[in-house]
Amino acid sequence: MKTMRGYKTGTKVGKGTYWDLANGQRIDVEQEAILSGAESSTYFRVPTGVMLIAGPVIGLLYVIALPFIGIATVASLAVGKIVNGLLGLVGSSLSFEWRPMEAYFSGKNKKKGKKESK
Repeated sequence: MKTMRGYKTGTKVGKGTYWDLANGQRIDVEQEAILSGAESSTYFRVPTGVMLIAGPVIGLLYVIALPFIGIATVASLAVGKIVNGLLGLVGSSLSFEWRPMEAYFSGKNKKKGKKESK
């Protein structure tokens, strides 16, 4: 069944390349065939020329974006270290020596000396 957007799974299609953008699956059909896959899959027919041009173009975009990705990664790590350091400094200067996770169950100090001496 052909939809406005593409071909659904189970549709009989002619020769060509069909691509499921959701999971990246590509099916090359030599003659007529029925598209297989998950029931909700939608395949798009992609001309061979577009597939040949798309590979190098996507690679070029990746190579161009890679330095910016590296700079953004280093910047986010540096900002994270600075923020954690400042929060640690502020936290240590505002400490009230109260440790809610620690408990001392030793009880009260009893004065045994007074009763024993009498």
